[in-house]
Amino acid sequence: MNFVLSSLSEGLLWSIMAIGVYLTFRILDIADMTAEGAFPLGAAVVASQIQAGRNPWLATLLAFLAGMIAGLVSGILHTKMKIPALLTGIVTLTGLYSINIKIMGGVPNLSIGDSSTIFKSVMKLGLSNEEAVFLISISCLIIVCILLTLLMKTQLGLVLRSTGDNIPMSEANGVNVDNMKMLGYMISNGLIALCGAMFAQNDGFSDVTSGTGTIVVGLSAVIIAEVLIHELTIGWRLLSIGVGAIVYRLIILNIYEIPNLDQNMVRLFNAILLAIVLFAPEAQKRLRVRGLKLGNKWRKVWQHYYQLKVFIRHLKLEQSMKTMS
Repeated sequence: MNFVLSSLSEGLLWSIMAIGVYLTFRILDIADMTAEGAFPLGAAVVASQIQAGRNPWLATLLAFLAGMIAGLVSGILHTKMKIPALLTGIVTLTGLYSINIKIMGGVPNLSIGDSSTIFKSVMKLGLSNEEAVFLISISCLIIVCILLTLLMKTQLGLVLRSTGDNIPMSEANGVNVDNMKMLGYMISNGLIALCGAMFAQNDGFSDVTSGTGTIVVGLSAVIIAEVLIHELTIGWRLLSIGVGAIVYRLIILNIYEIPNLDQNMVRLFNAILLAIVLFAPEAQKRLRVRGLKLGNKWRKVWQHYYQLKVFIRHLKLEQSMKTMS
């Protein structure tokens, strides 16, 4: 039971980072490599602050803000200096490597030790470590999904989504595309750093190389969620990413169960898995395989509801464009 709960909790923790990747990868249509630098940045900030005697909840908030600053830097490099998005992420994560070591006091690995963490503070309620991690991770996922859903339904959120859908149209309607991209970068990397901070507290240490492969996990969770369930509104899509992260985590656990597996080959399996996941949408089209079905009757009802939501969203977008112009 503890093993299952631990696996679910870790998958839910990864989902916070996956949602951050989703914001740039799907909403803004940008491949942002900053994730691999923002994740250890959050871990470094929370570990150093907890070691300094800071309240773990405040330290976690500071880690989120540090991630937003990293996202702002990437946003400025991409929008103001016109550096391509992929190279922007590489530049930022390269710089963050030195910054993370500096934050941790010049060492590549910093232990939290027996200091208080957000999970230990919840354990005081009589919960086990696995139960505390599960409670905080699922609560954080739900809160993030609710806040982002509310944001995406505001005028600001509609403009942010239109920036990723059609930049020329957004510019023609007076939208400051650069500011919208920077906002997306900041929210995305803030969530990724938040995930890194939570993992550091769960593991008991921060490591400067902990961000390696995070973009793989995030993309895999997003694609798995999209392959499994189609035609979701933004709120349900964000929640489905949590399901995708859990599925990905369970797949990785099964890979580790392979007898006589050489640990040096794990990353190769991860790369193969990512390639398969990325190919899955194309495979669905070729094989004409649909995602999760809700039944013919309810599926038609859902499709009409979804089409109505899209129509209303476009109406709101047009109204917001007219207001801004």
